[in-house]
Amino acid sequence: MRNLSAGPEQGAGEPRAKKPAAEERGRIVLSEGAPRPLFFTGKRPKRDRHSRRKVAFFHFRNYEPAFKYFTERVLDADFVPTPAPTRATLKRGEEMSADYVCTPFKHIIGDYAAALDRGADVLVQVTGFCRLNYYGELQEMILRDAGYDNFQMLNFSYVPTGKLRDYVAYCKKVVNPNLSVPRGIGGMLGAYRMVEHIDAFRDQYLANAGFEAEKGSFTRVRRAFLSDMNAASTTAQVDEGYRRAADALAALAVEKPADPVRVGIVGEYYTAQDPVSCLNLEEKLMSMGVELSNAMSISAFNLHYNAAAAQASIAEYSSYDMGPTSTFNIAAAKRYAEAGYDGIIHIKSAGCTPEIDVMPVLQRLSRDYRVPVLFLTFDTQTSDAGLDTRLEAFYDMIAMRKVR
Repeated sequence: MRNLSAGPEQGAGEPRAKKPAAEERGRIVLSEGAPRPLFFTGKRPKRDRHSRRKVAFFHFRNYEPAFKYFTERVLDADFVPTPAPTRATLKRGEEMSADYVCTPFKHIIGDYAAALDRGADVLVQVTGFCRLNYYGELQEMILRDAGYDNFQMLNFSYVPTGKLRDYVAYCKKVVNPNLSVPRGIGGMLGAYRMVEHIDAFRDQYLANAGFEAEKGSFTRVRRAFLSDMNAASTTAQVDEGYRRAADALAALAVEKPADPVRVGIVGEYYTAQDPVSCLNLEEKLMSMGVELSNAMSISAFNLHYNAAAAQASIAEYSSYDMGPTSTFNIAAAKRYAEAGYDGIIHIKSAGCTPEIDVMPVLQRLSRDYRVPVLFLTFDTQTSDAGLDTRLEAFYDMIAMRKVR
């Protein structure tokens, strides 16, 4: 009887051919008749130590071009755009999360599931000063329990030093062993530069878009700017794209009164910035003809924030730091009040303990400076209709106060 485990021409009694030892060890075997070098030259063919990874971030405001730049210039990987959030995305994130967890957690894990469905195999989670510091590990466990096994989490909470070199070294360990640390640091600085430009553009946009003479002109410039940032692969291209967009904004015609209604926005880091999370609150206010300023951004809080100076500026309201963004928001609200803003809006997600602690302080600041403060809490059940009603009532109140 023939041995079924043997090859097509190997009989049952014949010994199986043994592979050359060199081949078993993964070395290159010289073809028959090729001359063998007399000594080792010190050069071996470089093996591909990693397959090219597909990296995705969670959806967050207009920072996607900076995430793409980081993926390509730091990680040397392929960027997987996260699908635009929908009600179905949030519903999925809600189903995968505990009821009492804050709303950003639900948004983010819904985005992660959608990115994995698109083929991502690396998910990026940032670090923070509140429960966000633990979210990456918890979200990874939830996703694996849901059946997503073929991915890695690039969780920056595992880098305790906060140093740029250590972040890049961590990326090298998790994503790309061939990554050059000096090149990665350069790419990280370029990503920071892009973030600064995105934030500076947003500040100009919020201050003037509510008074555009040609409907849709500001949106057109913003789309062109983000397209330029998305295509940029060098710091020079990033700078040039921003200069072009800033000039285009300045050239747009506006019908802005000499003393417009001005509103300052403060609040929880994620919800105060992300239009999807706060139901496009900024656009709603600008459609009423409001000059806006949003204090919270990556540049303002992560890149240029002086915590000691902010704490000193609010000494009469808080003698110690109450949490992640507490001091920052109280100081920003005080600046708005001192600058004569007509109203302040405080935004938070449901269950955000640090921002709950901020609310009594802002109420005292409101009495001292006689500036109205509107407190808004967002969760997965918040409706557009309810938000519209509250914003319209707030606008009517501060506009009438301004007239008087």
